[in-house]
Amino acid sequence: MLLTAFSGFMSVIFLAMLVLAVVALVMAAVARDDAYRAADKQNKMFWLIILGVTVAVNLLVPMIFLQIAGLVATIVFFVDVRPAIRQVSGGGGGRRGGSSSDGPYGPYNGGR
Repeated sequence: MLLTAFSGFMSVIFLAMLVLAVVALVMAAVARDDAYRAADKQNKMFWLIILGVTVAVNLLVPMIFLQIAGLVATIVFFVDVRPAIRQVSGGGGGRRGGSSSDGPYGPYNGGR
């Protein structure tokens, strides 16, 4: 019974690792290539290869060492690369304060 519970727990962990890697791969593929250069990170192809190998390892090779190495690469992408790319490309997500009448150079006051 305890072995079955542990096996189920590990299956959930491995599934979470796979989902995280797939999400990172999609985000890396959607980002512009020049954003990687502007953020002074490895190029887009590097991250696509690393994250693609991570997804393949999680799907095909049940070797925990390789899966943990892929998890580390995925975490590095989410913590370091993705925020830098979003900052460079201006994808802050949502408004960060201000009014709906704010323009690119400050508030629009109707010519007053």
